[in-house]
Amino acid sequence: MYDRDKESYWMLPGYMKGIEAAGGIPFILPLTSDIEIITKIANMFDGFLFTGGHDVNPEIYGENVEDVCGELCNERDDMETALFKQVVDLDKPAFGICRGIQLFNALLGGTLYQDLPTQFKSGNKIEHKQAPPYSVPVHNVYIEKGNPLYRIIETENFKVNSYHHQGIKELSDQLISVAKAEDGLIEAVIMPQKNLS
Repeated sequence: MYDRDKESYWMLPGYMKGIEAAGGIPFILPLTSDIEIITKIANMFDGFLFTGGHDVNPEIYGENVEDVCGELCNERDDMETALFKQVVDLDKPAFGICRGIQLFNALLGGTLYQDLPTQFKSGNKIEHKQAPPYSVPVHNVYIEKGNPLYRIIETENFKVNSYHHQGIKELSDQLISVAKAEDGLIEAVIMPQKNLS
């Protein structure tokens, strides 16, 4: 993630520890628009985690930025857009968390709610932007049987923590929803035409 005020890159330890626990070696990538560097990165690593952080710029999915939209980072949007396209072309694994899944959807032709509290209407109100401590699960996610996520998790529902104010509105026709929150918000997707092993 990029802190513009401090001109620094930073990462939540949980992302790094999760990759290590899964047997990987985590690297934080530079925020660059140099396509040559991005191409080298795409070819160098086995898989990619697109983390949470800044809001995705609504211009990516053809909307104007509304007052309810949060902080944007166009440099990050540009870099991750270029990287994602190369990762997809190379058929390498890409895992998105929070902003990551939202960016995937936007880049593949879907749209986002710029602010869930004011734009997502559901009869079952749940908290998607919880108060601390952030590690405490606050709502259920329901997984559809028969998809790769179900085969990994081996359960139909479980509680998750949640800290985001944006979410998928119109799902890209290149993605399939595989899990939803109890209010119907899409929480997990797959790109079925790509390698899911």
